[in-house]
Amino acid sequence: MRTIGVVGLSWRNRRAQLMNEMTIARDDRVERLPRLAEALGVTELVYLATCNRIEVAFTGDNRVPIATYRRRVFAALTAREPAAAEAEHALKAWQGEGAVEHLLLVAAGLDSARIGEQEITSQLHDAFNLSQSLGLVGPGLEPAFTEAFRVAKRVRPLTEGRIGKVSLSHVAARLVLAHLERRQGTVALVGISPMTMQCAEELRAASMALVVVNRSVERGAAYARSIGARFQPLDEFRAAPAAVDAVVLATGAREPVLRLGELERLAARAPGGHSPLLIDLGIPPNVTAEDALAADVPRMGMDDVTDAATADRADVLMEFSDARAIVDEALTDLRRHTADRLVGPMIAELRVRYRHTAVEGVDRLFQKELAGLGEPQREAVVRWAETLSRRFAHLPAIGLRELAFRVGPSAVEAFFDGVDPQLARALHDAVERSGTDATFDVEPELR
Repeated sequence: MRTIGVVGLSWRNRRAQLMNEMTIARDDRVERLPRLAEALGVTELVYLATCNRIEVAFTGDNRVPIATYRRRVFAALTAREPAAAEAEHALKAWQGEGAVEHLLLVAAGLDSARIGEQEITSQLHDAFNLSQSLGLVGPGLEPAFTEAFRVAKRVRPLTEGRIGKVSLSHVAARLVLAHLERRQGTVALVGISPMTMQCAEELRAASMALVVVNRSVERGAAYARSIGARFQPLDEFRAAPAAVDAVVLATGAREPVLRLGELERLAARAPGGHSPLLIDLGIPPNVTAEDALAADVPRMGMDDVTDAATADRADVLMEFSDARAIVDEALTDLRRHTADRLVGPMIAELRVRYRHTAVEGVDRLFQKELAGLGEPQREAVVRWAETLSRRFAHLPAIGLRELAFRVGPSAVEAFFDGVDPQLARALHDAVERSGTDATFDVEPELR
């Protein structure tokens, strides 16, 4: 039997270096995702990579411990075998219902560093669509992701408007404003990305002067004009940077964008003789911590930003109990649907066996005690026996559905295996013939 699993790390783990190792470049995913599925030994897989989350959702064999998948994910993404307990300490894992609940919370923005983050839904959509195009999504993951997107759509109106923009870019802008003590200043935005574009909106609203820095001159100049900012090509900024009070970086470059010498020039030109604050949202980092330290330039990396984002998270989460209720409701509906889908073939097989037993018993009666009955009477007795068998099957059918719903589909198999192994085998075969599988079972979250 199959079950859904999720393995990965996020802002909670605060392991930026490991996130770098586990990030598959966007251009490489078409080629690498099928190989990742093969390395994990799974047929369904969705790979999610954002600035603060790397997670792999899959349907795996429930006979394989989730801890094994955790080590496989670590090895496949980092290209090295984990040391003793390294994967267990670095990665979180969820299985069965816990995995589905996690997907619902992620899609709804309720597991983000800033509750209500909206970018994550579209990022999850993109990851799902890519896997679907590669043939890596089937009957295991599709229902869970479909429900996750439905929940996100229902939750969004509850999070919008109450806390406004709640992404990490909002936090980055807030840190810049705090650094400048709310006075007007000049901020460089390096790279054109959703993060820097949203930062630009926040900083413009606070009357900050902006300098857009980008490798592509055409795109950078056009964007700078659209927001009323100056533009400076990246190479020029490296050689002779504009005088700025802060720099927000969020590029997809695989190598550092600004190195030691460039940071020293940046610090030398800073207004008032104070080194500019660097907010580095790049994964991998756009500025190394070592270069920033050597240049005496204060730097806040992704770990620092997520720490700031989570400072008030617990209090904010309490304000969204209505959003959480939507997730719980969806989880209950999914559990009921999955239980019915799995137990349906079992109930059908059970009814067949009840009917067979009843008809077989009546046939014996016709050969002995009821041998003198005419054909019409025999047909009436057979109909009575069949009706009685259906009634007898009705009560256990209700019990099976409730057992599967409240405890999990595996509990149904365990029950019959303990009572009648031969019947258990027949029921299991009925499920396999139907093409139904248990991808949603009640399991605890594994840390």
